Amino acid sequence: MDKPNAQLGNFLRQRRERLRPEQVGLKNLGRRRTPGLRREEVAELANISTDWYVRLEQGRQTLPSQKTIEALAKALRLTESETAHLITLATGRQLRPFQVEKAPASLQRIVKAIHLPAYVIGQRWDIVAWNDLAADVYGDFGRMPKSRRNLLRFAFTDPEVRERLADWEYEARHMVARFREAYDRWSHDPAFTGLVDELINGSPEFSRWWQDHAVSLRAHGHKAIRHPKRGSLLLEYATFQSNENPDLCLILSSQIENL
Repeated sequence: MDKPNAQLGNFLRQRRERLRPEQVGLKNLGRRRTPGLRREEVAELANISTDWYVRLEQGRQTLPSQKTIEALAKALRLTESETAHLITLATGRQLRPFQVEKAPASLQRIVKAIHLPAYVIGQRWDIVAWNDLAADVYGDFGRMPKSRRNLLRFAFTDPEVRERLADWEYEARHMVARFREAYDRWSHDPAFTGLVDELINGSPEFSRWWQDHAVSLRAHGHKAIRHPKRGSLLLEYATFQSNENPDLCLILSSQIENL
């Protein structure tokens, strides 16, 4: 399990290393031993002490204030999604033990009755409900044992999923970035760290992309599917939270056209 603030420090370091001096109005005085900005440069841009910033990156400092968060977001040129994630890391860590969610019976009945591909996942992306149309389009989630029925496992370990997703690399990288937001809030919990360790050991792509610490909050988009019977399909999808349990997320898809 991660020590407190470890994910915050890792996120700050990754974002610091991706910036070049000229991007933030600093002179580039030649080659650097490591990529990106120096810690003291970020501290200066954020108007905080270098020692304070170093402690933040090393996970040794108490969580920053709202003012410091805003200054760091500006200094590191964070996007809106990245800024939201920084705020979550600084203020929103979960302390309760994680338990796999259960879809209420009413939600399960609605999912079955929807005339669109539909499925429901929890915070760890465990698949807790789906309908026949979703199984037809994405593959039968039921072929995985209930204890291992997870969307990330499905995407990274099932060869049929790779074949069905026309742009598997793009979709899989986006999944990693979206899951990272949830993981960083639960990085103290063995249910999350165990899943990530399993995927790192079982998928070189996941292992490589996980190190980027990319985050994304985008909850809609398009997927190109190679359907074994209907050919190439273009789907549009959107996600919705359950009012009864906001930890549950409903994903709906609709076909736009045949490719």
